[in-house]
Amino acid sequence: MPTAHTGSTIPDPPAPSRRELNKAATRQAITDASLRLLRSKGPGNFTVEDIADAAAISRRTFFNYFGSTEAALASITHGFLDNALAQFRLRPADEPILESARAALVQLADPMTVAPMAELYSLSQSNPQLNRSELEAWDHCTGQIIEAARERFAGTPGAELDELYLRALAGSVISCGKAAMDVWFARCGADLSAKSLAILRQLLIDAMGLLGSGFMPTAIPSTDRH
Repeated sequence: MPTAHTGSTIPDPPAPSRRELNKAATRQAITDASLRLLRSKGPGNFTVEDIADAAAISRRTFFNYFGSTEAALASITHGFLDNALAQFRLRPADEPILESARAALVQLADPMTVAPMAELYSLSQSNPQLNRSELEAWDHCTGQIIEAARERFAGTPGAELDELYLRALAGSVISCGKAAMDVWFARCGADLSAKSLAILRQLLIDAMGLLGSGFMPTAIPSTDRH
């Protein structure tokens, strides 16, 4: 019987070039500047020019990376979800997909990992356009989850690809993620303390657990005891 591939058997990717590192640094500088302006001025109260000045780049350079201020901010959520997907792809090929999704979130162990996404979520609730960009970031991740699951099936001998299952699974995972964010914000509001962020991380994990159990009634989650 063929053995499942695990993260340890995947060769290390080639080291990024200097150009790739410079591009990543510029992209991060734009994102950081956008978040600083969001904190200080509030949603809808700053422009692309403001972000470019704060990041020490030109307006043209900004548009080489992002199409709008909302897109620059939404990249924070994209980054967290991309990291979770990268962890998912490192899980054993024969592991149940939902267990892999839960393990991927557990792997993002430091509550501060979710801090930028949590801060953006809390700051965007009062601005419909920014909130829409946040939702679009989560929806974009749906397609990436489908592709990651396809890769898993393609690498498992004898596994039958069920398109309905893949799409229903991806949509359910994203809905559970959104639900966890909503519950966290309702409980903690703009609190970004380590305790609050730990609650958010646990809510994300608990949401995956509910999905895996078929939403059967369970004991009161640990997050309710905080």
